[in-house]
Amino acid sequence: MSVFDELVGQGEAQRVLAAAARGDGMTHAWLFTGPPGSGRSTAAVAFAAALQCETGGCGQCHACRTSLAGTHPDVTRVIPEGLSLGVDQVRGLILDASRAPTSGRWQILIIEDADRLTEAAANALLKAVEEPPERTAFLLCAPSTNPAEIAVTIRSRCRVLVLRQPEAAAIADLLVQRDGLDRREAELFAAAAQGHVGRARRLATDPEARAKRHDVLQIPRRLTGLGACFTAAVELIEAAEAEAAGTYTDQSAAEKEALETALGKGGTGKGATKAARGSAAALKELEKRQKTRDTRAQRDSLDRALVDLAAFYRDALAAGFGARVAVIHPDAAETSRAAAARLSAESLLRRIDAILACRKAIESNVRPRIAVEAMMLSLWRA
Repeated sequence: MSVFDELVGQGEAQRVLAAAARGDGMTHAWLFTGPPGSGRSTAAVAFAAALQCETGGCGQCHACRTSLAGTHPDVTRVIPEGLSLGVDQVRGLILDASRAPTSGRWQILIIEDADRLTEAAANALLKAVEEPPERTAFLLCAPSTNPAEIAVTIRSRCRVLVLRQPEAAAIADLLVQRDGLDRREAELFAAAAQGHVGRARRLATDPEARAKRHDVLQIPRRLTGLGACFTAAVELIEAAEAEAAGTYTDQSAAEKEALETALGKGGTGKGATKAARGSAAALKELEKRQKTRDTRAQRDSLDRALVDLAAFYRDALAAGFGARVAVIHPDAAETSRAAAARLSAESLLRRIDAILACRKAIESNVRPRIAVEAMMLSLWRA
C-alpha cells in the first residue's frame, strides 16, 4: 500500500514524487498542472503525506492517514470557494506556513486552483516562495502554466510537475477495484468522464448525475425550431442551478449561524444590542462570499454539461469519417451515428465551435443564459 495508490495513470509522477519524498530532487515549491480530473489535488495531498511519513509514504502510519484525511496539524489545504482567492486570506496562510512543524517533518501549504489567486495575493505568495521558511513546502495546483492563469514569477520558482489525462482503462480499473462496479458499467462511466476521475466516480455513484447527462445528450434531437432552442437553453440553465443549489446549502447555513453567534445573537444588554447593529456589514460580506461560491458551483455544473454536449458531436464527427477512435458516449452511439448520417462534417465542426464559444463566453462573465441561448440557436442553424 502507498499514498500514491489513488493517483490513477500517473506512473512517472509517482516516481518523481516518491523520490523527492526520500530527498532526491526535493524543493520547497511545487506546481502541479494537468487537465481537469487528472489528479492535481490528489497528487499534492499524497505528496504531502509522503513528506510527513518517516518511510516516504507507506499509507498506513499516523502521519499518512491524517495527511490524507485532512487532519494533520502541519498540512493546510486551501480550496478556493469563490471566483478568486484574495490577498488577506493568502497572507494569513503564509503566516501559518512560516511556523515550525508541530508534529510532522514539514509545514505544508496546499493551494488548489492557484490560478484563482488575485494579483495582490500572487505577489504576497511570491515573496514567501522567494524566501521560504525552513522546513516549509508550498504545493500549488493549476490547470496549466499559462501566464494568463498562473504568474510567471511564481512558476519560475516552482518545480513543475505535469500530470497527463488518465486513460479510460485505468479509470475503469479503479472503479472496479475500489467501488465494486461491474466492468461494463465502469468502462461506460470512464469513457463518459473523458479522463476526469472524479467525474467518473460521480456518474458511477449518483443517479441524478447520470440523469442529467442523459438529458444533455438528448439536446441535439430536440432542437427542431426557435422555440425548442429557447426551451432547451432554459432547461439546461435550470438544471445547472438545481444541481449547484444543494452543494453548499448546509455549509452556508452553518457559516451564517456561527457568525451570528460570534456577533452575539441571542445576547441581552446594551453590549449585545450594539453588536447586533454592527453585525449587518459582516453578514452582508458573508452573503456576498457565499453568492460568489454558489455562482462558481453553477458555472462548474453548466460547464460539465457543455463538455458532454461537445463530446456528442465529436463522436458524430468520428463516426462520419469512420475513424477508429474510442467513443466517448457509448450509450448514445446510435444517436451520434444518426447525426453523422444527417449532417456534414463542416456542420458538426460548427456545432462544436459554438459550444466552445459558449464556454469561453461564460468564462468571460457573459450571463450564462445569454451565452447558452446563443449557442442553442447556433446548434440549430449550423
